[in-house]
Amino acid sequence: MPLQNRVDPFGAIHAVPERGLFTGNRGIIHDPETRTLLRKRWALPAWIICMCQFRNVRREPMGRNRPGGKAGWTELFFLDEVTALAAGHRPCFFCRRERATDFVGRFGEAFGIAEPRAPMVDKRLHKERLASGGQPPRVVVSELGALPDGAMIADGDTAYALRSGKALEWSFAGYAGPTGFDRFTGRSLRLLTPATTIAVLRHGFVPTWHPTADT
Repeated sequence: MPLQNRVDPFGAIHAVPERGLFTGNRGIIHDPETRTLLRKRWALPAWIICMCQFRNVRREPMGRNRPGGKAGWTELFFLDEVTALAAGHRPCFFCRRERATDFVGRFGEAFGIAEPRAPMVDKRLHKERLASGGQPPRVVVSELGALPDGAMIADGDTAYALRSGKALEWSFAGYAGPTGFDRFTGRSLRLLTPATTIAVLRHGFVPTWHPTADT
């Protein structure tokens, strides 16, 4: 049976078979005895995106991965980087240093910060992401074309990723074929990707997409 550690673009955590391209964490939020989530959904303001394979390190998901048999950070999984960014995560400096440096550097450019640091990003994101209490802004169809590729919106409970002037319906298995923005006419849409990340995307950060986005 799948563990409850798959994250959707809303930041919610589910138990589904599909794993995705990336892992990451929000600190220790599981009980290693039962391998189930605690009531809390985050333990740290730094929510990161990691590689699934790094330096031949092997971990037991939601197990005891710290010295002394203690619970280590809770492994979460994302379809792709676009999904993880929408959920409020950012690249990890330990296993994805180049990507993290790029992200934080573009954050500095976006907000006029000469020496940006990861904690600055984390502080802003923690106020904005839906899963830690943020309120996603409403958007209308006429505003969609101005959003950067990699931004995600929601029409009710359905999430879409924006790419090349089209919307790709999201699922844990991947993306459906692109559709035009006119399908959302008259709909009440929400912008899932945090405002800070939108600014980083606008300043040139290019997220990794699941292969289904190309089909």
